[in-house]
Amino acid sequence: ESVTIPENCSTETPTCMIFKPPGRFERLLQPCVAELVGTTFFVFIGCVSVIENVETTGRLQPALVHGFAVAVMVACMAEISGSHFNPPFTLAIFLCGGLQLGMVAPYLISQLIGGVLGAAMSKAMTSKMKYTNATGAAFTILTSDEQLAGALFAEVAMTALVTLVVLLGAVNNKSKSPLVPFMVGCSVIINILAGGDVSGTCLNPARAFGPAVMTNYWTYHWVYWVGPFVGSLVAAALVRLLLGDNKTRIIMK
Repeated sequence: ESVTIPENCSTETPTCMIFKPPGRFERLLQPCVAELVGTTFFVFIGCVSVIENVETTGRLQPALVHGFAVAVMVACMAEISGSHFNPPFTLAIFLCGGLQLGMVAPYLISQLIGGVLGAAMSKAMTSKMKYTNATGAAFTILTSDEQLAGALFAEVAMTALVTLVVLLGAVNNKSKSPLVPFMVGCSVIINILAGGDVSGTCLNPARAFGPAVMTNYWTYHWVYWVGPFVGSLVAAALVRLLLGDNKTRIIMK
């Protein structure tokens, strides 16, 4: 590996800091491993919270568990991969200049594999009866075409909200905040509490894909891909056109 020596610095100067750029493993492979591991544990914990949920807690238990899981994993792995754990986040972050094009597909593949592994872990942990009753934490709330418009809009709007928090809190230089793990976690919690009875509040195709694979439940599954991806595009457009700083914004500079 090459070593970069800062300007006005001599290799004979003991106090001089010599910078060694990250190797191929840290640049290419390690971020994908972080996305796989982070998504795996997020989906695992999220699915278990649904499968083991009791009626008296309603949406509160899944909301808190999903939100806290996101916050913890984002805080742990932000410096490794950026802590996306969500395909629409990856797309929006790329569109706003926070990720190289060559890493988009590896991130998406890692997240989807993580979703399946997390769902498999939840099946291994919970009882067969509870797992079956909860359909493996798959999104089963949509049962008729009459629900589609509201559910699709809910997924678009709520994903746009949480993606906007990610972009402004972690990508846009002017508004970056060290509180972004807390902010994203809180956004997930309030979205689930607000829209859980409308669409189930997925916001993440990897979270929907894993349980769908494990239970072979695909009814209206497309909603949990189209809605979140459209929502992430809305958020990216808002940042790129209106809310971003001079570097991120592409118009009215």
